[in-house]
Amino acid sequence: MSLYIGIDTSNYTTSFALCGDLDRSVRKILDVKQGERGVRQSDGVFMHLKQAPELYSELVKGIDLSEVKAVGVSISPRAVEGSYMPVFVAGTAFAHICAQTLGVPLFSFSHQDGHIMAGLSSCGVFWDSFFSVHLSGGTFEILKTEYDGITFKNTIVGGTKDISAGQLIDRVGVACGMKFPCGKEVSDLAEHAAEKMLRLSVSEKDGYVNFSGAETQALRKAGQVDTPELCFAVLRCIGESIIRCLKSVNASKVLFVGGVASSSYLRKFLNDNKGSFEFIFASAEMSTDNAWGIAKLAQRRSEYGAKNCNCQPDKWLH
Repeated sequence: MSLYIGIDTSNYTTSFALCGDLDRSVRKILDVKQGERGVRQSDGVFMHLKQAPELYSELVKGIDLSEVKAVGVSISPRAVEGSYMPVFVAGTAFAHICAQTLGVPLFSFSHQDGHIMAGLSSCGVFWDSFFSVHLSGGTFEILKTEYDGITFKNTIVGGTKDISAGQLIDRVGVACGMKFPCGKEVSDLAEHAAEKMLRLSVSEKDGYVNFSGAETQALRKAGQVDTPELCFAVLRCIGESIIRCLKSVNASKVLFVGGVASSSYLRKFLNDNKGSFEFIFASAEMSTDNAWGIAKLAQRRSEYGAKNCNCQPDKWLH
């Protein structure tokens, strides 16, 4: 048996995963107080370090650790120089200890590449050239992605120039009395909207949008219209913006990843309006922040890429 461990400590979730001859994923969302719209990075690091031991114990319960061949960890938001968030330090430290204790290689990747790999793997589709739409609590980016079977090369070609789709959802959700993060509740309420006339306007140019104007419009409506109707309007606004951006960048094959992309309503809207686009979505479970994509990347690097890949993300650790 061969097993690979993945570790990811993002803005909102502590996550561990196994892949190989066994797939297993455990995660815990960071606790955010009612009425707040996120956590400070310093608090996030503390919460990750506090939650990690218990989650790791749950992950490896009943596992023969001698079967672990490598450990993977996300160390940055993106695979570019200067990309950094303190929360990833918690996962990196834990991964170092884990790899050294087990006596196995440690491979490092970006959080974004973990999302993309989780998407491709959960769909069972491995395109070599496509567009990735990364929709999460802090990110809305459209990427031109090239994949050589081992690593991803991502070029940002569109997205948002201010707040992300996830931030729009969470800020409106919190204003309506929901607990952060609000994505699932907003999506569930949108499914039950009795009225669907409310629209939020967004301008788009060359594949980029600004959501702050839609946020202002939505916050003014909070408490004045039924919450399900407002949730519906927010998700429709995001869906329409994505379609417009994809048309501007001449996309064709498109992969959707990230927690926001798990919304059942948003998926339905995008599929109903995709026209000639070819869309695939990460599974709902693997859309959310998790370490499974990181574990899959570690597996591929260990099995296929260690000798042939010139790009070694591990050097970012030094």
